[in-house]
Amino acid sequence: MVLLSASPCGLKKLLAICEAYASSHGLVYNVDKSEVMVFESRGRKSLDIPPVKLNGVLMRRVDSVKYLGHHLVSDLKDNDDIERERRALAVRANVIARRFARCSKEVKVTLFRAYCTSFYTCSLWATYTQKSYSALRVQYNNAFRMLMGLPRSCSASGMFAEAKVDCFYATMRKRCASLVRRMRASTDSILSMEASRMDCVYIGRCCAVSHGTGQQ
Repeated sequence: MVLLSASPCGLKKLLAICEAYASSHGLVYNVDKSEVMVFESRGRKSLDIPPVKLNGVLMRRVDSVKYLGHHLVSDLKDNDDIERERRALAVRANVIARRFARCSKEVKVTLFRAYCTSFYTCSLWATYTQKSYSALRVQYNNAFRMLMGLPRSCSASGMFAEAKVDCFYATMRKRCASLVRRMRASTDSILSMEASRMDCVYIGRCCAVSHGTGQQ
């Protein structure tokens, strides 16, 4: 469960509503498992934030949190989440390559598509360094080479074209295009509003990637 507020005062009001609901239903929130995080505004770290309490107990303030598998940090940069995905990709690729080494190329390609191209929450990456993004791309290419038993010196574009598998950039374009399409078709008023705003960082980034201008 996540509460979002533009101010500490608003957050306290939201917490009060939750506390009242929990009390009326015989429930108690676990303060030890509850955290508060302040997102930075234009790179400025907010230090003077009034204490936020839950059930009268001061909540622990953190700079990062994992929510639904996605790493959120106070400076809103996505390098940590990209690194999470890179490591997860390396593990999946190693397991597949080891267990299915004797399978046919067709089977290996199917496994690669199923387990190495999902890039969970990649459509939400909006602020990151080129270094972290390139590291994920290299891991993606190496994972396919390892699975197919190809030398490191072989052309990435050539091997994907020959196997009829999407390269890293094509995979990213599809993921981003899918997010924009689903947001624009959503009946949720907040999602549809954000989808119509070109100044939205996520929509802007997805459109740039989809048109091939958001990568180097």
